[in-house]
Amino acid sequence: MKKIGFIGLGKMGLPMSQNLLLSNFTVYGMDLNKEAELSFLKSGGTVGVSLDEMVERCDVILTSLPSTNAVEEIFLGEKGLVNISGPSVMLIDTSTVAPELNSRIEEAAKKKGVEFLAAPVSGGVVGAVNRTLTFMVGGVRSAFDKALPVFNAMGENIFHVSEKIDSGTNTKLINNLLIGFYTAGVSEALHLAKNSDLDLEKLFEMLNVSYGQSRIYERNYKSFIADDTYEPGFSLKLLRKDLGFALGLAEKNNVELPVSKILLDLYEEAEKNGYGEKDMSILYKKISEKTTTIL
Repeated sequence: MKKIGFIGLGKMGLPMSQNLLLSNFTVYGMDLNKEAELSFLKSGGTVGVSLDEMVERCDVILTSLPSTNAVEEIFLGEKGLVNISGPSVMLIDTSTVAPELNSRIEEAAKKKGVEFLAAPVSGGVVGAVNRTLTFMVGGVRSAFDKALPVFNAMGENIFHVSEKIDSGTNTKLINNLLIGFYTAGVSEALHLAKNSDLDLEKLFEMLNVSYGQSRIYERNYKSFIADDTYEPGFSLKLLRKDLGFALGLAEKNNVELPVSKILLDLYEEAEKNGYGEKDMSILYKKISEKTTTIL
């Protein structure tokens, strides 16, 4: 597998595709944003090919897309990847989507004799740049084994969760459910600390060597809250989307998650209040401003 197509050259997809280039793969990139394609071209990639040409030239095609609708269209649309592909190409989706979409894509791909893996990632933009991403892969083991060199070029923690196609996605949704809790906890804790006249920098030094330490605390505080800048890494609206998928998974399995429902309400309210496009750490400002308004 030396020729790769990569669809979706956004904040995650661009560095992932660039790392494939650095590992000496031939990579064909595609994105609706022409500036993203230009950045990929400057990195040594190839752009300007159609989906049909990509399928003809490539051994594997990866997607990194922001929404379930986008993934559904690119895979299952009338001129989508599944309909135009054959057994010579493997399809891999690294997006986080509703688990049932994984199943529908796999079912359609099997009818065409096309191998498909659902392989969502964790680690954020920093992980994508530094090749430290975690891949949580669901799908047939033999397909995973063939694709392993591709995954290794983009990450360092590669897991085959099971042959159940949505198993990686379900794992990712549980991961992001925890991220939702951590982000809300950090936001409320720092709001309490600030209003208790504590120095937030000193607080971080102490809690970072205590049981209150977490990677999300470090990420949200050091990269965003401390500098009062919230241009996304991982936007609040994307986290809200994933929390909704996690609650959907719970409902499907007849699992009651009462606290998670309250958490989702909090993120939905924040998005309605205009915070959705900012990094998820903006929840700190949302909580601070809401409390100030109530007082």
